[in-house]
Amino acid sequence: MNAERIVRIVAGFFILLSLSLGVEASPLFVHHYFLFFTAFVGLNLFQSGFTRICPLNSILAKLGVKGSC
Repeated sequence: MNAERIVRIVAGFFILLSLSLGVEASPLFVHHYFLFFTAFVGLNLFQSGFTRICPLNSILAKLGVKGSC
């Protein structure tokens, strides 16, 4: 599995988890402040699309995970 797929999987997991913890209709609801984490992940994905700088991708490179090329 390459780094790009791992980044997408982790981002999707964090978004779904933070939504389930932050939306009052969810049975896992804790507090609505978890929606800020959803926004953080979304903004990070947005900026990495323009700047090609992704913190998780840097961590995965240091761990030896191969890139998409």
